[in-house]
Amino acid sequence: MIDALNILTTQYGLFAMAATFVVMLFAGFTKGAVGFGLPMICISGIGSVLPAEIAIAALILPGLITNIWQSLRNGFGAAWVSLKQYWRLNLVLLVSIYAFAQLVVIISETALFIILGVGITLFVSLQIIGWIPHIPARLSTKIQAPIGLIAGFFGGLSGVWGPPILLYLLSQKTPKIEMIRIQGISFLVGAIVLTGAHFQSGLLNKVTAPLSAWLIIPAVVGMAIGFRVQDKLDQGRFRKITLMVLAIAGLNLLRRGLFG
Repeated sequence: MIDALNILTTQYGLFAMAATFVVMLFAGFTKGAVGFGLPMICISGIGSVLPAEIAIAALILPGLITNIWQSLRNGFGAAWVSLKQYWRLNLVLLVSIYAFAQLVVIISETALFIILGVGITLFVSLQIIGWIPHIPARLSTKIQAPIGLIAGFFGGLSGVWGPPILLYLLSQKTPKIEMIRIQGISFLVGAIVLTGAHFQSGLLNKVTAPLSAWLIIPAVVGMAIGFRVQDKLDQGRFRKITLMVLAIAGLNLLRRGLFG
């Protein structure tokens, strides 16, 4: 594992590697505090100092571990109830992430950054202005599959599938604790299949897999601190700050896609 870090440090520099660990620490903190944001922050932050494919690979194992923690924080019983309630969404999410993940090694870095930048910036803009989609109760179950497909498209390409799911849960007026748990379960389902898909695609390899494993440490440390903030800090204020950070992340991805 040390050899992989030495290879990456030699190729991209010590600053890039140090920045990668700092970004993951902050991403873990944000996820612990508000329940989402780790992939978006990692793609933008790590993607600023390392190639997009390495940035995506880097977040896979930290995402898997932190999502296990998030989904089971309220106990296995509560997680199982939420999994049964949203099985349609998670099933389609699982299949579509696996399918679209195979495109990562084909699509150009420029196209990837533009797709992600547009998606993240649009999501954050809707959140900042307070727009919440209205989904009638009679359609709340039927729309789970389309939401899973949209989320899986972005998830397969980039490891970011939270925004469509979050908007859906907001439309259902889901309580905060339950929302964070449901997100964690969907993130975990996606993270499991994404890990397998990218071992198959080759994105996780003898260099990127050890990097991703090392980054579990700052992600978990950051998340532990973030959980304390989640329990104590005013969520409304912190959420606004987080959305501003994500807006910068989305615009940065657009900048890289459009201008290099």
